[in-house]
Amino acid sequence: MQSDKFMNVLSSTDRRLIYALKQDGRASVTTLAGLLKVSRATVQSHMERLIDTGVIRRFTIEVDASAEVEVIRAVMMIELEGTLARSVIGSLKRLTEIVSLHTTNGTWDLVAHIETSDLPAFDLVLRKVREINGVLNSETSLLLNKAVS
Repeated sequence: MQSDKFMNVLSSTDRRLIYALKQDGRASVTTLAGLLKVSRATVQSHMERLIDTGVIRRFTIEVDASAEVEVIRAVMMIELEGTLARSVIGSLKRLTEIVSLHTTNGTWDLVAHIETSDLPAFDLVLRKVREINGVLNSETSLLLNKAVS
């Protein structure tokens, strides 16, 4: 979920449905109905509402790292000029190579998870981020190998 604004409008069924979809985004409506112990129509209507309201923004897959030899992954910590935070976040969300973006506390204001197909594309993303008005500083670390399964 992208913000606390959805917290008040999500029912228990919505939360359980979201959790089930996070576990298996390919689960059928019938399977989800069985897991949640509700009718198929209930699952379908909740999914449609969650999609229509933007709570569910997209369905995606998680691929085993060994199948993605050519993917460059990194985390970028970003310091913002406070008054431009909203516009910076909007600009960052438009970069498709940023697969997730999180606010944080401490020295850095944001943490971006970046994925590209190669180093030249990665370099371009770094340049684009650093050119955004309101980005004061950044530090990037390449993710080399998954240490914990």
